[in-house]
Parts: sequence; structure tokens; C-alpha cells
Amino acid sequence: MKTNQFKTNINCSSCIAKVTPFLNALLGENQWEVDTTNKNKILTVKTENVEDQKIIEEVEKAGFKIEYLPEEQ
Repeated sequence: MKTNQFKTNINCSSCIAKVTPFLNALLGENQWEVDTTNKNKILTVKTENVEDQKIIEEVEKAGFKIEYLPEEQ
């Protein structure tokens, strides 16, 4: 299972509630979380076979901005 991180503008519990149905349908429950205390509102996703682009599309469908956060070297 791989873990990917994305920078978002999901910044409160209401925002998380809005994106939850989209991400749960794509990834399953407990396979993602958003750190709203981080200035970049980091979405962390655990997946085996979902492409990053599909995750980005689902978050954008929910009405939020998202961009891939490359792994720090």
C-alpha cells in the first residue's frame, strides 16, 4: 500500500464532511485524512491501486482545490 500526500484547501470539519462521500466512495473509509492544522491542509491517502489523478478529480468534484505534494527527498 502506498501513501500519497496532497496540498488542499479543505480547512474545517464542514469541508471534510463535504468531501467525505467522494473520497470514501473512491478509497474506502479510514483510507484518507486531512490535517487541517497544517498550513497546507495536507490530505494523506493510503491506496493500492487508485491513481493520483482520480483522487484529484474527486476532490475537485467536491469543490476543493488540490495539488500533488511531491515526496520530500
